Amino acid sequence: MASASPAVTIGAMQVAHLPDVLGLGHRAFDTAVKPYTGWSLSAVAAHFEASHPACFVALQDDALCGFVLGSITFEQRTDWGYLEWIAVAPSARGQGVAGRLVTHCRDRLTEFGATAVITDVEARNEASTTLMNRHGFQTRATVNLLVCTVTSAAAGDSPPHLSRHERAQPSVPQRTAADENHPERRACPISNRFA
Repeated sequence: MASASPAVTIGAMQVAHLPDVLGLGHRAFDTAVKPYTGWSLSAVAAHFEASHPACFVALQDDALCGFVLGSITFEQRTDWGYLEWIAVAPSARGQGVAGRLVTHCRDRLTEFGATAVITDVEARNEASTTLMNRHGFQTRATVNLLVCTVTSAAAGDSPPHLSRHERAQPSVPQRTAADENHPERRACPISNRFA
């Protein structure tokens, strides 16, 4: 007989959770690809140190298995909350952890006076879209994130202030599915982040 998984508890994020939150985020988000390039210690700290944070962790046997980071204000709207980052460890998926994190964050933002809570989901992330729909979020706008990597005839002609990782890569005229993750085949990618 298989033993039941230990209970998952949700609580407010504390300073001691920062390393584990940052680590889980690095495992969950492909930080080389938009929109996840913004994941960093600064991103975590910005939410954690916000005047009205809505940052929660999921713990299983005192080990971090998920988190959500939100804060009041979305762009210039001080009456909107923003649920920006959420991740759940693979070992805790399918147990309702993400839904509980969304609920805690949304409810805290509402307590702080948010008249709406905003989130964005990368278009290919169907599981997150389904999760957010299940918790009352509806698509209200579609925004295309258009990115064009600027290249010169020779890859070495990049401005000297850019690191070798930031320098433009040669592009190919047309992209295929095989090119999607190939670092040297970066044409001007068009990503539909919010659709």
